[in-house]
Amino acid sequence: MTTEAEYKAIEATLDIYRSRLDTIPDEQFDVTPPAGGWSYAEVYSHILQANLGSSIAAEKCTLSTCKPGSKGRSVVGFFVLTFNRFPPFRVKAPKTLAAANPVKKISKEDARNLIVKCRRRIGEVAALIAKSNHNGRIKHPRLGMLNADQWFRFILIHSRHHLKQLNRIEKSFRGNN
Repeated sequence: MTTEAEYKAIEATLDIYRSRLDTIPDEQFDVTPPAGGWSYAEVYSHILQANLGSSIAAEKCTLSTCKPGSKGRSVVGFFVLTFNRFPPFRVKAPKTLAAANPVKKISKEDARNLIVKCRRRIGEVAALIAKSNHNGRIKHPRLGMLNADQWFRFILIHSRHHLKQLNRIEKSFRGNN
């Protein structure tokens, strides 16, 4: 998939997050679902903050503000980026990453604002990727050393992955766990 196609797919995925936000009842947004796990607010906080962080990593790669590297992806990174999906089992974020970027129960207005901010940043980064030399790499905690293209693809894969989590939360509130 080209950067342009990935950019359009990320935009379409952010459209889904934005439209779903309007369907979530206000009184459920920050409530832990009956089946446990994250609330809608925490999922939105996580995915949008992760997208912003990933866009910063991609930008650093394009601007060569990180070291060029010959090391590549980890085995998990190879799988995720080759098959455009996470493994079929749940994996918790590394404790160091979770501690550095804790999920928060944000408001719906905060989520709307973060979506706007993500759109702007992702558009800026997409333009930079088209002009970059693809040599810079920054380490992802699970996926290994990624270049700008790979960070950008990760944004799409990760965003789509968490849509499934929103579906699980919705089912939990409906009593269909």
